[in-house]
Amino acid sequence: MIQELIREALEARSRAYAPYSRFQVGAALRCEGVVHSGCNVENAAYPLGTCAEAGAIAAMVRGGGRRIEEIVIVGGDAPCTPCGGCRQKLREFGLPDLQVHMISPTGDLLLTRTLAELLPDAFGPDHLG
Repeated sequence: MIQELIREALEARSRAYAPYSRFQVGAALRCEGVVHSGCNVENAAYPLGTCAEAGAIAAMVRGGGRRIEEIVIVGGDAPCTPCGGCRQKLREFGLPDLQVHMISPTGDLLLTRTLAELLPDAFGPDHLG
């Protein structure tokens, strides 16, 4: 199953719009057996860009999904861990034991962390009742 996520994350990365940083990122997640992917989309006003993880989550929600089962993220040669905002977005739809895999542009696994390791003591939907 992870091979499909890797393939989709690499494909998404190839479609990234990153004319300013030239740092392309792709992400692919699985929800109820369906793969959703996204890529980073930069904007000349830097804070207005979107991350690949956010794009994949938006695609999942648009498709009716609500629970991330696993996610793969690909950036550069070093592990591309999710930014703080994306860690919180992942927590909205993922449990603390969610496996977050970071891969290289050649598809090699660089690092795997759980969401709890990336975002300890997270504030999530369960805190709101």
